[in-house]
Amino acid sequence: MFRTIKKIRKISASQQIHAALRERIIALEFIPGQNLSRAEIAEDYGVSQTPVRDAMLRLEEDGLLHIYPQSKTEVSKIDVAHARKTQFLRLSLEIEVARRLITSGSGDNLKLAEHSLLQQKQAFEADEMDNFVALDRAFHRALFEAAEVPDLWDLVTDRSGHIDRLRQLNLPDPGKAAEIIAYHQRILDAIKAGDAETAESEVRGHLTGTLSNVDNIMQRHPEFF
Repeated sequence: MFRTIKKIRKISASQQIHAALRERIIALEFIPGQNLSRAEIAEDYGVSQTPVRDAMLRLEEDGLLHIYPQSKTEVSKIDVAHARKTQFLRLSLEIEVARRLITSGSGDNLKLAEHSLLQQKQAFEADEMDNFVALDRAFHRALFEAAEVPDLWDLVTDRSGHIDRLRQLNLPDPGKAAEIIAYHQRILDAIKAGDAETAESEVRGHLTGTLSNVDNIMQRHPEFF
């Protein structure tokens, strides 16, 4: 009798570079309007320019780069209209995820989300904000995994470049990180209590916070828009 062996996925150089560049754009290490040199990036990562070109083309499809043939490649400005559309998609999905966790009884499978939240609290106390942001995403992904729809989290992530940069600008605001942790805790508590109405209210409040503050963010960082 043969065992079914899960195939190991090989990640190409272009996929790795795409992920690395995307992370640096979202973290605002590469700021909106900045010119990116394909040759310099290829040298930094120790690869030829071909996988860098492929990664950049995909980032252009993501809306994070503007490629001007034979001229330059720039990090895109933050598109607030795009961010609002992504928020609509994510809000719809996360409310449904919370509802499914409650109605299907999958709310008992929240150990990964609880662990992510615990680590996020520790990162906050240690002022490790890069880790805090990564754990924020891990918390939400864990909810999608508990609801058995992780591919929908990947869909949201692919479209979230603009709103994630808005959140990056909003995160240093006084009390914002603590507010995120509080929302995460209340979302978990509502799911475990089987309270769909409260869960939806907390998800809605959590995911609309940054866009409700977008005017202030734009006033502080006009060069990014």
